[in-house]
Amino acid sequence: MSTLAITIVSLIVCFFIGMPIFMSLIISAIIAISTCGYLPLSIIHNSLFDGVNLFPLLAIPCFVIAGTLMEHGNITKQIIDVVKQLVGRLPGGLGITTIMACTFFAAISGSGPGTVAAIGTLMIPSMVRSGYTPSYAAASASSGGTIGILLPPSNPMIIFAILANVSVTAMFTAGIVPGLMVAVFMTTMAMIKAKMEGVKTDTEQPPFNLKVFLKSLSKGGFALATPFIILGSIYSGMATPVEASVIAIVWALFVGIVINKALRWKHIKLSLLEGAMLCGTVLFIVGASTLFGKILTYEQAPLRLANMVLGVSKDPAIVLLMIVAILYFLGMFMETLSTMIILAPVLLPMITGLGIDPIHFGVIMVITNEVAMLTPPLGVNLFVASRIANLSVERISVAVLPYLLVLTISIIIVVYCPFLSTWLPAAIGAGQ
Repeated sequence: MSTLAITIVSLIVCFFIGMPIFMSLIISAIIAISTCGYLPLSIIHNSLFDGVNLFPLLAIPCFVIAGTLMEHGNITKQIIDVVKQLVGRLPGGLGITTIMACTFFAAISGSGPGTVAAIGTLMIPSMVRSGYTPSYAAASASSGGTIGILLPPSNPMIIFAILANVSVTAMFTAGIVPGLMVAVFMTTMAMIKAKMEGVKTDTEQPPFNLKVFLKSLSKGGFALATPFIILGSIYSGMATPVEASVIAIVWALFVGIVINKALRWKHIKLSLLEGAMLCGTVLFIVGASTLFGKILTYEQAPLRLANMVLGVSKDPAIVLLMIVAILYFLGMFMETLSTMIILAPVLLPMITGLGIDPIHFGVIMVITNEVAMLTPPLGVNLFVASRIANLSVERISVAVLPYLLVLTISIIIVVYCPFLSTWLPAAIGAGQ
């Protein structure tokens, strides 16, 4: 058995016996090094260190801390109140509100599960009280939360930019148009689904009143300004993504303490703890995946995979759809960042060889990983929504099927329309 086969088999065995992902990657890599006989043991600690010794990774915990501070500082509630004033009376209005609020919060936190937790905690109980089924409410929150990894700032996009050696700002910009497209498709599906389930307008929500709307807008002005401050500082060139993540923390503290007077020291400690926990988790996975990826590179896995895929078709669109199918399958069993860190270095040589823009490919990887967040057994958004709604993952899995259809259509559109991902970065000169 070849070293590559031993590596893959040992990884699969580790997965199936329930080992944590980072341990599975490290153990399978050590087994491969032990059997091949030509790789030094020093590659282990060198890869683990090199994988995490990357300055852009600092943005990930900072954006998570900022998102948590905003949740505790009533900023999330203010965003929801403004959106609810606009669309709350429409059929499926609270479902639309949930998805629109997720879209807005996505421009703050950069995390899919974090978006579900922040918005779902407030919206799922409210929707159930207003006559929506718990499964509809949970499906709306978990599906809307997937937008959190496509719209900037996005943790997976930061990782991909590092792996592909492209500008983080360019990746952030590339996700805006596809992200807004997905949001529009999902809000449309929320309306259709509400009509199919016989959900009426929210009787608790008063009719639209301009005076009331302007009042909620004035109250939530600082909250609504948050994503514009974060993203504006990046796109104007005033700050790098890492610096913008720190600006987000400072702004969240200012609004939460000075404006809303809602943040307490216990909330700050909790936010720092969540950021540290996520940072530890991500860094373990990044380091282990870097080691595993080096083993695959030494074993010429990129070349072998390219030969296999190109043996079927050399049409770039067909190749991308084949990669999407692979990501669909792996996403059911592997965490989003692990899938990206392992596969991106393997696939990028083939992608660039076909003349595909790596930024376009990065958007495809990220939007396909959105599907992974909604597909059991590892769909993280489903589990977050399940805890909030006190509903089984199986019931939510059925309820999200229409949204999975929407995501699949969106992926096909992005694959065949690369300009959706590339024109905005080119227009503003992102990454140049």
